[in-house]
Amino acid sequence: MLPIVAIIGRPNVGKSTVANRLAGVQDAIVYDTPGVTRDRTYLSAYWRDREFSVVDTGGLVFDDDTEFLPLIREQAALALSEASAAIFVVDGQTGPTPADEAIAEWLRLQSVPVLLAVNKCESPELGLIQAAQFWELGLGEPLPISGIHGNGTGELLDLLINYLPRTEELPETDEIKVAIIGRPNVGKSSLLNAFVGENRAIVSPISGTTRDSIDTLIEREGKTYRLIDTAGIRKKKNVEYGPEFFGINRAFKAIRRTDVVLLVIDAEDGVTEQDQKLVGLIVDEGRACVVVVNKWDAVEKDSYTIYDYEKNLNARLHFIDWAETIFVSAKTGQRVEKILELVDRAAEAHKRRVSTAVVNEVLEEAVRRHSPPTNRQGRQGKIYYGTQVSSQPPAIALFVNDAKRLNDNYRRYIEGQFRQHLGFIGTPIKLFWRSKKARDVVETGNSANRATRV
Repeated sequence: MLPIVAIIGRPNVGKSTVANRLAGVQDAIVYDTPGVTRDRTYLSAYWRDREFSVVDTGGLVFDDDTEFLPLIREQAALALSEASAAIFVVDGQTGPTPADEAIAEWLRLQSVPVLLAVNKCESPELGLIQAAQFWELGLGEPLPISGIHGNGTGELLDLLINYLPRTEELPETDEIKVAIIGRPNVGKSSLLNAFVGENRAIVSPISGTTRDSIDTLIEREGKTYRLIDTAGIRKKKNVEYGPEFFGINRAFKAIRRTDVVLLVIDAEDGVTEQDQKLVGLIVDEGRACVVVVNKWDAVEKDSYTIYDYEKNLNARLHFIDWAETIFVSAKTGQRVEKILELVDRAAEAHKRRVSTAVVNEVLEEAVRRHSPPTNRQGRQGKIYYGTQVSSQPPAIALFVNDAKRLNDNYRRYIEGQFRQHLGFIGTPIKLFWRSKKARDVVETGNSANRATRV
C-alpha cells in the first residue's frame, strides 16, 4: 500500500486545487463554494523516487454541528489516522483565522508530521509576506504556494518526501473496476461502506450527499476490486450548474472507465423512469451490469413478494434482461458480499473471447433447431458463418445472404442462443449482420436495432 498524505484545512482555502496540483491531475472537484468536498478523495501522486496517495478531505469546522460538518470531521480524522504526513492548507490572502487556529490546535495533538502550506500566494514577492503571518500557528515554517499556478509546490514536495517511506515497485494488479450508480439516496455510499467495513463515504438521508466519484480498492479471495461510488444522478432539468453538475459528469465518466456497473435501485421505490434512463446509459456505453435492489430489509414480505417484485422488475428493465439481479440490504449487510460473485461473472463474460470454431458450432446447432424465416417472396435468409470481432462488450459479426430477410424475432433468437451456450450473462453483446451482396450491416443487441452503410 502506498504511503498516504492527508490534505487538511478549513472550507474554501483551496485544498482540492492543491491536491490536484500535487497529483498532477484534475480529479477532485474544484468550485468556488465552501463545502464542495465532503468525503475522502484519493489521488495517486509521485515526486522523485517516491510514490504516494494524496487524500483530499472536506473543510474542517469545529464550532458548528449542522448538516454534514460532524461527518466531514470524522472523515478528516480517518484520513489523518492512516496518513504518513499531513499538509495543512491555509489562505494566504485572508490571513490566519480563528478556524485555522482551532485546526492547528487539533493537529498539534496528533502524532502525524504536519507541513503548513499557505495557498493563494500567486506573487512570489508578496507570498513570503503573506506566509509570514502564519508563524503564529506554531506549526513550523509556513510555505508559500499557489495551487493554481504551482508556485512553491516543488519545495513543498521536497520537504514532504522526507516523511514518506520508500516503497518497493508494486506489482501490477488485474483489478476489476466497479461503478456504483443510481438515483440520489438509494444507498450507494452505504453499499460502499458495507463492502469496506468502515465509514469510507458519508451517509446521510439528504439527497446529493456524495458529490465526487470516490475510488476504493478492496481485496477478496485474491482478487482486487476498484469500487467507484458516484454522485446520485437526478433528472437533468433538476440539476443546477455547480458541484452537483460536476459530480454527475464524474459519474458518467466513471461508467465509461468501468468493467461492471452496479445499478442500485431502492426496493421501496421500485424502478423509476430515471432508473430506466440510467439503464439506457449503461447499454449505450456497452458496460456489464448487475442490478442491486437495496433496502430489501425495509420491504414487508410474504411468500410471493420476491416473485412479484422480480416480475415487475423484469417488465420495467426488459432491455437488460441479460443482467443478473440481487436483493440486498447495505444497512444490515444481507447478501452484500454475494454481489462480488455476480460482478466476477459479469466481468469475465464482458472480456470473454470465443474462437470462431465454437461460435459456428453454436450457430449451426441454432439454425438446425430453428431455420431462418422465409419472406413473402419465398426467399429464405441464410447464415454462412460468424466470428467474434471484439470484446468489452463482446461483438460477433454474422455473414448472411441478406440481413433484411432475418427479422427481429430471429435475430433475438440467435442472440439468446449465444448467451445460453457461450455464457454471455451479465454483459451486453453486439451482433453485426452483414449481407453478402449489399453493403448493409444491421447491428442488434446492446442498443436499438439500426442499419448502416459501410
